[in-house]
Amino acid sequence: MTNRFASDLLSIQAVFLRPDEPFTWASGIKSPIYTDNRLILSAPDVRNRVEQGLADLVQTAFPDVEMLMGTATAGIAHAALVAERLALPMGYVRGSSKDHGRQNRIEGKMAPGTKVVVIEDLVSTGKSVLGTVDALREAGGTVLGVISIFTYGMQKSKAAFGAAGVPLKSLVSFDEVLEAAAADGAIQPEDIDRLLRFRDDPSDESWIQKGE
Repeated sequence: MTNRFASDLLSIQAVFLRPDEPFTWASGIKSPIYTDNRLILSAPDVRNRVEQGLADLVQTAFPDVEMLMGTATAGIAHAALVAERLALPMGYVRGSSKDHGRQNRIEGKMAPGTKVVVIEDLVSTGKSVLGTVDALREAGGTVLGVISIFTYGMQKSKAAFGAAGVPLKSLVSFDEVLEAAAADGAIQPEDIDRLLRFRDDPSDESWIQKGE
């Protein structure tokens, strides 16, 4: 059975596969997939399922959670919607401290020792969200883990989360998107193996050559 959330993201093109016309990331890496989970907010039915899925995942994976923190900027809305469902306080972490006022990086009141779960929309290498985790830890928060809507499942990110001692749970993985896309006819079943090569090493562009 394909992941329902994977099918939802594909249906609204929050996840878009184009293996024969790769996208180019800011880093210059060629990618068969483009992800924009902000589109979830514009699709009420999908949004409702995703936010409930995130809420269920928070409760199952981290039942001791006391507060949700969103990543700036894409995780903020999802953290707020999930916090509303779970009747939890929430805040968010800026990419850097403000240069005015109280110069906060963490927005929202978080007492030292508060058990926090970070809500992220997308995990690739993990560098950005683990920076958020570091900021929360420096402020005295106890980070139970990170929950994302989508993860590429790259080995680099798995190693980074392991080294940081941070569990990562996601609604949808790259592998599940490929399965759902093949089931829907968006890609061919034989494309899956070559696209998994991209997941394993995005800098290796051999996946672009179909059949090689």
